[in-house]
Amino acid sequence: MKKAILVGIFSSLAVASFNCAAQTASNTPNAKTLDKPSAVTSSRNDKTSSINGDSSAGNANGDSTSSSKKEAADDSALTEIYKIGVGDVLDIRLLNSPTNRSTLYSVVDGGLIDFPIAGGPISVVGLTTKEIQARITSELKRLAVEERAQVAVAVRQYGSHNVVITGLVGSPGTKTLRREAVPLYVLLAEVQPRLDAGRVVILRGGASTQTLDLSDSAALNFIVRPGDVISLTARPQEFYYIAGNISYPGQKSFQPGITLVQAILAAGGLARSNVVELSREGENGRLTTTKIKVKEIKSGKIEDPKLQPGDRIAVLY
Repeated sequence: MKKAILVGIFSSLAVASFNCAAQTASNTPNAKTLDKPSAVTSSRNDKTSSINGDSSAGNANGDSTSSSKKEAADDSALTEIYKIGVGDVLDIRLLNSPTNRSTLYSVVDGGLIDFPIAGGPISVVGLTTKEIQARITSELKRLAVEERAQVAVAVRQYGSHNVVITGLVGSPGTKTLRREAVPLYVLLAEVQPRLDAGRVVILRGGASTQTLDLSDSAALNFIVRPGDVISLTARPQEFYYIAGNISYPGQKSFQPGITLVQAILAAGGLARSNVVELSREGENGRLTTTKIKVKEIKSGKIEDPKLQPGDRIAVLY
């Protein structure tokens, strides 16, 4: 009798434990939901970021950041190599051959050179000189022409990688690159920009138009590729606006790099206790306003923000 009672008690406890576990499992959120980042952000932080140029929002997308870094690395690698194209002239020499035949070979339509000793036309377009050298050596060995062929390949005349430069430069026209890509400053050194040139507009097939400011040193590292059309133009006149408790309010000419404190000083103001409102138009056309204490800038607590064309400054007190 006692044994039957004990069996009944243990059975009841097992059923209760099973029901509890099942209820807990049904109330557990899906793991994917837990991993989903929250879309809630602070509107105050967003406003401050937009004034100070904080790019943390853009960096939230890991794929985008990785893609940008990869593209920059690829561009940098392109400045170290040159791949042969139609219009180039190659100098190909068999170092251990006594022949006096011409060593110059033009790359014709289709990316071919006529190289009879290797059995006929050879495709070279898209290859580096080292890769062409290896291909010719392999062909000579395969045809048993030269078992110990020593081949040297160089570019005698560059003609396939071209860009067009127009506008405010001393030497406009078509320019030939000797690399797959070059930094913008390399081209500018050759074409001699005029003193009134302020901006560079770059047109590239299949990509959006790039507009760069010549006063921005980082912009000079922009990687130019064959086929780009580059135009140097004058910088359009731009303004910012300052008002409020200031000696000389009004519309002011914008100069790249000017900061908030410099703008206030130029307008005849700046008491240590000044509080200002800096308003900036966003991509949606709406103004974002941030209140800034000048004393915090002067004490080094916060950064002195750089102005952008169209900024509105209101000196409150």
